[in-house]
Parts: sequence; structure tokens; C-alpha cells
Amino acid sequence: MIRIAVDAMGGDHGPSVIVDGAVAAARQGDVRVALVGATVDLERALTRHPGWSALPIEIVEACEVIAMAESPAAALRRKPGASIRVAADRVACGQADALVSAGHTGATVMAAHAAFGMVSGVDRPALAAAIPTQKHPAVLLDAGANAECRPQHLLQFAVMGSVYARVAWGLERPKVGLLSIGEEATKGNELTRDAHRLLKSAPVNFIGNIEGREIYSGAADVVVCDGFTGNVVLKMSEGLVETVETLLANELQGAWSSRVGYLLSRRAFERFRSRLDYSEYGGAALLGVAGLAIVGHGCSSAKAVGNAVKMAARFAAADFTARISHEIGAAAGQERM
Repeated sequence: MIRIAVDAMGGDHGPSVIVDGAVAAARQGDVRVALVGATVDLERALTRHPGWSALPIEIVEACEVIAMAESPAAALRRKPGASIRVAADRVACGQADALVSAGHTGATVMAAHAAFGMVSGVDRPALAAAIPTQKHPAVLLDAGANAECRPQHLLQFAVMGSVYARVAWGLERPKVGLLSIGEEATKGNELTRDAHRLLKSAPVNFIGNIEGREIYSGAADVVVCDGFTGNVVLKMSEGLVETVETLLANELQGAWSSRVGYLLSRRAFERFRSRLDYSEYGGAALLGVAGLAIVGHGCSSAKAVGNAVKMAARFAAADFTARISHEIGAAAGQERM
């Protein structure tokens, strides 16, 4: 049974919503969950779930919490008993196969990096976020772990993103696109131009540059960029989805004919919402660290937490970190040749 350590105190709605999602995952899947946090608070949240004690759930005491507004480096030094540190340490010492946290992203990245170390051949970790497209989901990385990158970092992101797409969606040869301001190899800044040259000879299915308007077309299965750009894209996408839903709802609540049309098309609208709902994907995988970590949105719902736990279990079962290590080694060997 795959063992998942969950930072139960993290996120905007922890621990109640985190516990709800973890319990749902424990009921549905072949997974053992370790809820890490203040025992009193976790037991109180668990009492809302009759029969939870018969589920593969355990409580691991962690008396401190890193708040969203805190400086991650300072908080990790000041709080050795923080829930995210305790959860990461369980993975590092082999008591869990993966980490899930919807808490402070910076603290999660730093705690995972400190506890796991890096995969050999990887210089920087990257957050890989699943995004919807017209065809099937794609992966965007880096989604916020590195504000500044060098060309070799984007090469490593491309290799790791390709492994992600194969494990998550079974794509045999994922198409890798480099996010830039034009399709031509000469377009973009120095980073993208140099990265383009590296990616052309890399052991990935590189299709060249893609522009922002192509991200959601499905032209690329893996979209590579620096973390500053990727985080802006991700947050803009979330805001756009909310705006589209609000505008659509306003229109449908208008004329009588619109309301009738909505009733007739309700299933289609529900499928539309599901395809754009971030909670369907669970969270972003932290790639490049020598351990498996899934980082959820701070405002994750119980559904998102449950899907993050199931995603972590699926990736752990697929020996995801070892596959990244193997392909990074192969890419480094080809680059030297």
C-alpha cells in the first residue's frame, strides 16, 4: 500500500478541508495516509467522518505551522517542528512514499529540497502544473519555483516534463514546446534563444517555440518556461476561468430563453466546468527533488486534496522519481556527446 504524508495544517482551510480530502482518498484508493499536524485539531476534524478509525489513516504529531504570510526560510529555521518539515522528513526516512501539501509553496519547496536533496543532473526543482487544452491536459513548468533560470534549466524542465506527461497521461512521445513571443527560433530573449538551441539536440520531442495563444490549443503536451513567466500564466488562467464562468452565469440568468437554453445544455456546461476545474488535477508535482512531492493550491478544496493524494500515489507506484533520474542521465550523456 502506497504511503502518503499529508501536511494537514497547510492551506487556507486546513486542517478541516485537508482532512476531508485525505479521508475521501483513503476510502477510495489503495493508499495509507499519514496526517501530519496538531493531534487535537486533527482528531476534532476526523470526528466528522464516522468509521475513520477503520481506514488506513494515522496521525503524526507536529506542533508548529508555517503561515502563508511568513518568510519560508526564516520560518523553517525557527520552527523545526513545523508540519511541512515533519511530513517531508517522513518521506526522506522511508516512512512515506510521497508528500502532499497545500500550504506555503515556498516553504514546501524548501522543505522538500532540504529533506530529499536533488536528482543527480538536475540543478533546480520545478513545479509542474497540469493545464487544460482543447485536446487533453498538458503540463506547464516551471510554474513558480524559479523566478530566474538559465538555458540548461529549461532543458532539464523539458526532460522532466516529458516523463510527467508519459506517467500522467500515457503519452508515448509528448510534444515539447518552448514558450516565447514568436515561433521563429530567433524570437524571444537571450534565455529562450539559447534554450531553443539546447532543446533542438535534446532527447525530447521538441516542436519549437509556441506563443501564449497556443498554450491551450493542445499544440504542445509539455510547455516549458521560467518560473516567473509560468506563474503569471497560471494565475492569469485561473482568473480567466473565473471571469468566463461569471460572465456565462450572468448571461444565462438573463432572458427567459437563455435560462431554457441552459437547462437543455446543463450537462455540457457541467463538463465544461469540470475540464477547467483545477481541483480535478489535485496539485503541481515538484520535479527535480530526489523524492515525490505534490504541491496543492492554497485554497484547495477537499476534492483537490483527495485528487492530490491519489496523484501522489499513482506517481509513486510508477517509480516517477527514478524515471526522471534515468532520463536526466540520458539527456546529460547525449549533451556531452
